[in-house]
Amino acid sequence: MSRFSLIQLRYQLRSQMRAYRERRRSRRQLLTLDDRLLRDIGITRAQAQKEGRKSFWKHTN
Repeated sequence: MSRFSLIQLRYQLRSQMRAYRERRRSRRQLLTLDDRLLRDIGITRAQAQKEGRKSFWKHTN
């Protein structure tokens, strides 16, 4: 494996880990919002709980 490939791999892994951490943080925060704030962003409590309980590696669909 060339040095260039290892650098690319390291960059991609670091980028993916950042995305995972951001997704986990966002979902945890979503679970802490009150009903007024959820209404402001246009989702229900049930939707927030469904999204908030997803594993951090799963994308939102």
